[in-house]
Amino acid sequence: MRGALPTYQRIAESVTRDIAAGRLKPGDRLPPERVMAAAHGVTVTTLRKALEVLTERGLLARRQGSGNYIQAGDLQKATYALFRLERIEGGGLPTAEVLGFAHRPKPQDLPDLGSAAPMAWHIRRLRSLDGVAVAVEDIWLDGRFAGAMTQQTVSESLYRSYRDLLGLVIARAEDRLGAAPLPDWAPDRLGLAPGAMMGLARRRAFDADGRVAEVSTTWFDPARATYVARIP
Repeated sequence: MRGALPTYQRIAESVTRDIAAGRLKPGDRLPPERVMAAAHGVTVTTLRKALEVLTERGLLARRQGSGNYIQAGDLQKATYALFRLERIEGGGLPTAEVLGFAHRPKPQDLPDLGSAAPMAWHIRRLRSLDGVAVAVEDIWLDGRFAGAMTQQTVSESLYRSYRDLLGLVIARAEDRLGAAPLPDWAPDRLGLAPGAMMGLARRRAFDADGRVAEVSTTWFDPARATYVARIP
């Protein structure tokens, strides 16, 4: 899949989101590595790379001769730490399909993108959780960030793409929730007709200097996904 995270990182993200959702708790013992590898359809070597990522995040204690145990760690190190949609029952690995990608003049009705740059990146995506389509996104990134970002090079994780391709680190985000009809550009694969009432999340994402870098709108199906914010 073009733009997909490496398999071992996808496994690490899936486990991380299950921990965040409480589906895995500190002290829980993971299945034996060969069993986990078979369940994910990967080699033990690939699985161990995923376990190394979890260990680096402080989410896993690997005890020789005993097994691998979940522990409290830094969930903010996850690739999808700022992605707030989860399955109704919690967790779920996010994936994304780019529906539209353009570098175009900045619309006049985007006052939050207030730099002098006349251009902006415009991206539309279909979002899924564990392979089930749940949402569409409309994203505008300020054109003051220049780099080799194309539809072919963008990753499933936009924030990772921003960092790797544009040198932009998203430091924090502000979301406002509501409801709104599904736009007419949403693909049939979402399985809902344009105009269907959806959950709505409007986001402003900020760079390390505290300036708005991105504004986005996400329409999500409340029958398939829920918005979750955990404090702290």
